[in-house]
Amino acid sequence: MRAIARYGSTSSLTKRSIPAFLCPGLEPGNLASLGRKRNASRRLQTQTRRLQLHTEPRTLKQDYVPVASLGLPKTCPGCGAFTQTVKTGDAGYYSISRKSVRAFVAQREGSIRRISEEARIFDHAVQKADPIILQSLGVAHGPVSYNEAMVEGAVNTPVCDRCHHLLHHHSGSSIVHPKLQSIQDIISESPYKYNHVYHVLDAADFPLSLIPQIQRHLSLMPQRSQNRRAKTGKFYHGRMAEMSFIITRSDLLAPRKEQVDGLMPYLVEVLRDALGSAGRDVRLGNVRCVSSKRGWWTKELKEAVWSRGGGGWLVGKVNVGKSNLFECIFPKGRNEDIRFEDTRQAASQALGSAISDDLVTSQDSTSPEIFHQHDGQQSGGWSGEHVKHLEESSLLPPAPAETAFPVMPIVSSLPGTTASPIRLSFGGGRGELIDLPGLSRGNLEDFVRDEHKPDLVMRHRIKPEEQLVLKPGQSLLISDLFRITPTNSDIILLACAFVPLKCQITSTEKATAIMSHERFSTVPQIAHPGVGGKLVSAGIYELRWDVTKQRAGPLTSSAAVDLKPQTLPFVIFSTDILVEGCGWIELAVQMRRRALESAGSEDGGIDGKTTFPAVEVFSPEGKFIGARRPMNAWVLGGQKPVPVSKRKVRPRRSMKGVKKAMKLAKRVQSAASSV
Repeated sequence: MRAIARYGSTSSLTKRSIPAFLCPGLEPGNLASLGRKRNASRRLQTQTRRLQLHTEPRTLKQDYVPVASLGLPKTCPGCGAFTQTVKTGDAGYYSISRKSVRAFVAQREGSIRRISEEARIFDHAVQKADPIILQSLGVAHGPVSYNEAMVEGAVNTPVCDRCHHLLHHHSGSSIVHPKLQSIQDIISESPYKYNHVYHVLDAADFPLSLIPQIQRHLSLMPQRSQNRRAKTGKFYHGRMAEMSFIITRSDLLAPRKEQVDGLMPYLVEVLRDALGSAGRDVRLGNVRCVSSKRGWWTKELKEAVWSRGGGGWLVGKVNVGKSNLFECIFPKGRNEDIRFEDTRQAASQALGSAISDDLVTSQDSTSPEIFHQHDGQQSGGWSGEHVKHLEESSLLPPAPAETAFPVMPIVSSLPGTTASPIRLSFGGGRGELIDLPGLSRGNLEDFVRDEHKPDLVMRHRIKPEEQLVLKPGQSLLISDLFRITPTNSDIILLACAFVPLKCQITSTEKATAIMSHERFSTVPQIAHPGVGGKLVSAGIYELRWDVTKQRAGPLTSSAAVDLKPQTLPFVIFSTDILVEGCGWIELAVQMRRRALESAGSEDGGIDGKTTFPAVEVFSPEGKFIGARRPMNAWVLGGQKPVPVSKRKVRPRRSMKGVKKAMKLAKRVQSAASSV
């Protein structure tokens, strides 16, 4: 809302075209009062920048129903957009004629009447009770009235029409993705003293979903170095903001939890390589690998969110699993775990002995100015100044009333499902968990037809049936969007595709014609017509990692021959080619050690000479491609070997030809004897 006051006039607001679902106060009657709002919030950074999430300008309807008269929630619990009844296709729009909305309005009115009647009966009973007993029970003498938490817990809050269509019809449009500066402006408006940012990464294309230099952009505490005197915490402008790396959808890497746990050293090293020079001397002890689908390590992360308290922020790119992770790690049903005696004692110490008995009587009337003490740790609390100016000057949407089991954000494969920050409180003011809109992950879906866009998402672990063999003069074609061609003409390449797209091996000339839509192919073509002219080289990637020990089979296995990889006459090099948002392709090639030594690159080219085998990758506009050290997913979670008892027995040889040959031999023998 403060971004509106900065513009100062109605004409400038029209030019900026701020959408109504983000700023519902853009009504003609409210524009005059917006210029008088002042900024009273503390910030993590002194520079003032504005949140910019815009859509195309459209005229507002004149005949609309005010949201306040219906009693609808201020924001949609599914996507976080501000509730509005003006723009039909935008996020946050509620259709009054929808059955669930009409039921919600009627049920809410009935709940208010019922709760008010219960409050009247309770007040009547309290008036007749002994004041000494009421004081020992901690019951206030004032009248009891209903609040939003009671109403929200008694009715089922519906989602907006856009979320409804995404859930039940799998159709909808994504929002304009915010910039990293917008995320910084939102986090800087945090009302908590202690904040923790959870940088969510996707395991499907790890580490392509990493946001470069995120700690510097968000003014977070730097990573702890390996120096034993490194600081454990640092305050910026009166607040502390730490960060953890959360790798989601880890069930895509391996079939079992123990195998994923064994990959943690590998994942940490890959993340260290992705961080560049900044990741050489840091500890990286804040990396977690979880799976919301299988429930791997989500319970431990939920306990960490509860123990930290304060503000918890989920930051990441689109379609990395933030909303799904939000549902798994949010501490639900813990409102009654608050120690009210400790809260009253802390309030007495802070405000003196003049505090009345009704200062902190229930979780709904707990003062937000007090820092609650839980398990010996202080969690971030609200300040009275923030509560006063939050709704009128903050970039954050208003926090809904706290309930034990709130409505969770919706989970959809549509990029940009979350339209605005979704705030949910827990522990009676102990802290909040905020799901932020995802940053742009590239526009690969713009090159794909609408009916094939869901095929780009890797929903379950891919199990390749076999390794693909690329002979000289051949290329690996991934649908009609990507092509991998070896640059060496004398090598045989093995490829394992862990992507949800169809793959085929064909000659390089034929693959080029298929990608340009000049030749028909049995592989479904999912790209838009005319995309073939935009397919250019994304770079040349070397297979520079030695995986001889992992791929040599029984020769290097400790349970078999147990040879040293250095004694073998060959070397196996490998790398993983990453496709942003889709998965990866594992490439491997075997070369003679004598050929490497004759080329002057002993031990695989450690001396710096470029003698590694390489491949060239073609993609739309030369984007959406990366590389990492190999994970050996084919060895780890490929096709299981068939047991001996279930192997197919070699069929019995047919005796039809043998009998004919025996008859023919008898005829020849009889003819020779007769002569």
